[in-house]
Order: sequence, then C-alpha cells, then structure tokens
Amino acid sequence: MLGLGTILNVSVIVIGGTLGVLLGHRLPERTRHAVTDGLGLMTLVVAALNIASITNPDFVETVGGGGAVLVVLGAIIIGGIVGSLINIESKLEGFGGWVQGRFKGSGDRASFIDAFVSTSLLFAIGPLAFLGAITDGLGKGIDQLVLKSVLDFFASIAFAATLGWGVVASAISVGIVQGFFTVLGLTVGSVMSEAVIASLTVTGGVLLIGVALRILRLKMVPVADLLPALLVAPLLTLLVGSLG
Repeated sequence: MLGLGTILNVSVIVIGGTLGVLLGHRLPERTRHAVTDGLGLMTLVVAALNIASITNPDFVETVGGGGAVLVVLGAIIIGGIVGSLINIESKLEGFGGWVQGRFKGSGDRASFIDAFVSTSLLFAIGPLAFLGAITDGLGKGIDQLVLKSVLDFFASIAFAATLGWGVVASAISVGIVQGFFTVLGLTVGSVMSEAVIASLTVTGGVLLIGVALRILRLKMVPVADLLPALLVAPLLTLLVGSLG
C-alpha cells in the first residue's frame, strides 16, 4: 500500500505524543528540561551524521572536491532568501496557531506553536524521512520508515512530556512532507542519483543544527525559512554536474 510507512509514522507520533502529555505532569520541571536538553544534543549528533554525507564519493565526483561545500552553502543562502521573502516561518507558526485553536485544553498558545514548529522540523527533516518516503513511493518497502517510526515514537513521548500537545500536532507536518516525498519517489525517484540524495541529506543536516539550537533554547533559528534549500540543493547539484 503506497504511503503505508507515512501513515504508520504519523500514527506513532500521535500515540507517543499523547502518552507524553499524559505522563508529563508527573515529572518535575527540572527532569523535563534535562530530557529536552538531552534530545537537543542528540539532534546535533544526528545532524553531524547527516552532514558527513558531504564526503559521499558520488557527490564529490559530481560537483568536485570543494564543490560540495559550495553547493550546500549556495542552497542555504538561496533557500534562505526565498524562504524569508515568502515568510515560511511565519506561515508555519500561523498554521500552528490555527491547529492549536482546534485542540481542546492544549495550553499556552506560544508554547504550543513553539513545540509544533520545532518538532515538525525535527520529525520531517532527515534522511530517513526523505529516503524512506521516496523508497516507499518506489514500491521498495517501508523498512526505513518503520525504523523512523520507532525512533519518533520514543522521541515524541519525551518531547511531549515537556512541550505538550504541539508535539502531537506535528504529525500533520510529517504527513504532508513525507506524503510529498512519497509522491516524488513514485514519479521521479528512480532517476534520483546518489549525488542528489547526498546533497539533500547534507543540507537537511545543516537545518537540523538550527532545530537543535531551538530545542536547546540557545537561538530561535528561523529554520522554516531555510526549507527551500532542500529543493535548491539537488538543483544546484544537477547544474554543477552538467557543467562539469
């Protein structure tokens, strides 16, 4: 069944997030902050693992030795310009506010929106989200999304225990993003090269650093405004590869 992996992923985030909210009030505030900080640090680790794909042989061969860094840098800059001009961050926050209005007893609006935006970005950005959905679209199984679902289940419990119902609402974003990549896999996934996938993974890793900074409450990086970089990076990779 096409999209089964994403349906599973969305379901476990809702279930895990709900469990987290129900259990969260039993934990002291200091414990909840400690858990969130730990997850923020682990997000940095995942980001670093993603960025390691910058040394992918196919990516390096396609864009050149120093070209990989320039492609990702160009994608972040161009994506940031486009995203800020169309104000994606504000629109995502507005959507989060709209969703919050439909959650009965969801608590403080600002906290809900912050939780929704941060966990939407966390759960929807990364190689398992991209590649798992593309693989699902290609009809090659949902193994990667099953693994992601297991990880997201425990993460959603931990985040929701601290951040509340906004984590549950992030399942909507995951459904939309992974649904898009599933359709992408169905249509053009078979012709996506390793270099293109690597550029997508590395750029996603950079964005995850911004998500980690938000979770650690160090800086509210407008990561959503940088999301167009995920489309720009593959295009730049193809462009540079064609020129080479």
